[in-house]
Amino acid sequence: MAPPPREGNLQAPTRHPLDWLNPQFYDETALHTEMERVFDICHGCRRCVSLCQSFPALFDLVDNSESLEVDGVAKADYAKVVEQCYLCDLCYMTKCPYTPPHEWNLDFPHLMLRAKAVAFQKGETKLRDKALTSTDRMGALCAKPVIAPVVNAINSSKPMRQAMENVAGIAADAWLPEYASKTLRSRLRDLPREAQGEAAGRTKGKVALFATCYMNCNEPGPGEDLVAVFQHNNIPVTLARQEKCCGMPKLELGDLEAVRHAKEFNIPVLAKLVDEGWDLTALVPSCVLMFKQELPLMFPGDADVLKVKNAFFDPFEYLMLRHREGKLQLDFKQGLGKVSLHAACHQRVQNIGPKTKEALSLVPDTQIDLIERCSGHDGTYAVKAEFHEFAMKIVRPVVARVNQNDPDHFGSDCAMAGHHIGCARGKGEPEHPITLLRKAYGV
Repeated sequence: MAPPPREGNLQAPTRHPLDWLNPQFYDETALHTEMERVFDICHGCRRCVSLCQSFPALFDLVDNSESLEVDGVAKADYAKVVEQCYLCDLCYMTKCPYTPPHEWNLDFPHLMLRAKAVAFQKGETKLRDKALTSTDRMGALCAKPVIAPVVNAINSSKPMRQAMENVAGIAADAWLPEYASKTLRSRLRDLPREAQGEAAGRTKGKVALFATCYMNCNEPGPGEDLVAVFQHNNIPVTLARQEKCCGMPKLELGDLEAVRHAKEFNIPVLAKLVDEGWDLTALVPSCVLMFKQELPLMFPGDADVLKVKNAFFDPFEYLMLRHREGKLQLDFKQGLGKVSLHAACHQRVQNIGPKTKEALSLVPDTQIDLIERCSGHDGTYAVKAEFHEFAMKIVRPVVARVNQNDPDHFGSDCAMAGHHIGCARGKGEPEHPITLLRKAYGV
């Protein structure tokens, strides 16, 4: 006898591979049928209403329809829900009771990704969005000694920002990252290509850093801090010999072929490093998640993708694994006082636990207030004029927590989220947690 149906799922959610190579994946009629099924379940539950703007958008469409049900919503209006989703995965990981292995098999983020992929294939994606997600190309163009100061001056000019909003739809009040005149890869070019590491537990004791577009071209300081912290802990660090964007921005755009091209460039380089005995890490949680989850779900049969997945670690996850084996230095020179730490969404969904908080809590005279709410930034969502107001609404509870704590330091493992919080807060500068750990060590 089959077991009776359950109202909710008490088991850990599991992720099915993304069936993006199946022609049916791009069939718009089949897509709309699945969206109506999922939207009807969401409408009857509404647990996720507080997460992002996708769910209020959906429920408003239902509540304003003639039937007051999902069948009263025009299929053309489904796009109003899709455009608000930035694939943070928090609904899947923290709210939804119907994720697999539940029989209803609900994966809202991957359904939104499918809808984005269909829209991209139909040519409905804006040129602005294609440009904003071409992070490696923009970095290669702007992160240069002569060009970076000019671009930064333009981005800090109020008249120019207003013109950018009017012409390109980039919000005039949104925080935009500066470009570095000297990239992280150029600053770390003398790192060794060969080294001996002391293995401990799951770690091999030597780490290859995937620089990421953002840390390489926009904010290289935390990358230098990571090297200093790891070397202080007797962990040799090298750089991946070459790299392109991890593919996360293009994934969120629905440009899955661009993700494939990035994978075909990056994975052989990273797999070779793993074969040479290196573990892998990156300072942007979205990039770590791309290699640990998204690429394996897109290419489940690729042995090198799985090899890279198994060797990739969040930086603080790595340090705490070393600490478990008695290999982490605890010779801190100064406390950090009160720290407001935003937990990045793409770090939370890695299911590793609050490793950044655990690491910083080892520092004497340090109190960590961990804020587990989405900042609403998402790399590009918060800078788009039509979504900036929503991004500021989403970040408001985070800012309230930071202000209530009145911290000595605040920041996030996602540097862009940290800056978005600082922009919304209107005072103080965010500091990356790896920078705070380096301060505590005094190295």
